[in-house]
Amino acid sequence: MSFFPGRDPEPGDALACDAIETIIVPRAHDIGGFEVRRALPSARRRLVGPFIFFDRMGPAVLKAGQAVDVRPHPHIGLATVTYLFDGKIRHRDSLGTEMVIAPGDLNLMTAGRGIVHSERSPEEMRGGTLSLSGLQTWLALPDGGEEVDPGFAHTLADDLPVFEDGGASGRIVIGSFEGLRSPVGAASDTLYADLRIAAGGRLRIPAEAEERAIYLLSGHVVIAGDRFGPDQLLVFRPGDEIVVASEHGAHCMLFGGAALGSHRYIWWNFVSSSKERIEQAKEEWRTGRFDIVPGDEEEFIPLPER
Repeated sequence: MSFFPGRDPEPGDALACDAIETIIVPRAHDIGGFEVRRALPSARRRLVGPFIFFDRMGPAVLKAGQAVDVRPHPHIGLATVTYLFDGKIRHRDSLGTEMVIAPGDLNLMTAGRGIVHSERSPEEMRGGTLSLSGLQTWLALPDGGEEVDPGFAHTLADDLPVFEDGGASGRIVIGSFEGLRSPVGAASDTLYADLRIAAGGRLRIPAEAEERAIYLLSGHVVIAGDRFGPDQLLVFRPGDEIVVASEHGAHCMLFGGAALGSHRYIWWNFVSSSKERIEQAKEEWRTGRFDIVPGDEEEFIPLPER
């Protein structure tokens, strides 16, 4: 699940330009020592390509005695994507996977017909201060692929391609950009890239992806004459090349891909094209029919009463 069980964000600024279709400014919530901002889903936009969920975690410093402890919980119909800029998280799941994700690494967990996982600060790092900064996103699985077998893939930062052209640099997390392709496989056409624009630099975002957006992590950018600041989600109009410039430098995530062929329902940690399938998953979790997480069997998150 996400680290933040809060509400959808409020609609964002009234600013707009010809290049931008939607602007979303997520509302920040404190969840025990660090802030989380949810940009998707929102009242103004449910998905961008397969991305149906977008959470910005931190940046934060957790005091001694504080830690991330997301207890075992289920998913169906989606793939979770965890990508950190700072800090570490230990992932365990019902496939028997145990993996610590470090900054720049990618965790891709495909839920498919059903998986259970937990996300916690590593035991060996507790007792002192802990830093945390990153993103967790969900990819809705495509038509015909929602009920695939669950799976898990971990890709090290050094295995993700990077580019630098003088005015901008970045890491290709999923998909293709700047003539480079990530080794990470996705169930549908997906674009996900960690981009930095140097002071006075410019970055060209081609129109190949059907749907595209950027989330501004830090700094300010100028697009078609309008200026945008941190923690804004900018959804671009389809079909046009976008030029992003920055006077003093900026850090952003580019994401998107092919639009889904049919509607998706989202309830708690479940995503499906079928309301009946979500009701089935709710009953399976309520009655203990999902698998357990080896090494993290003592706790779980109950089904919400809503």
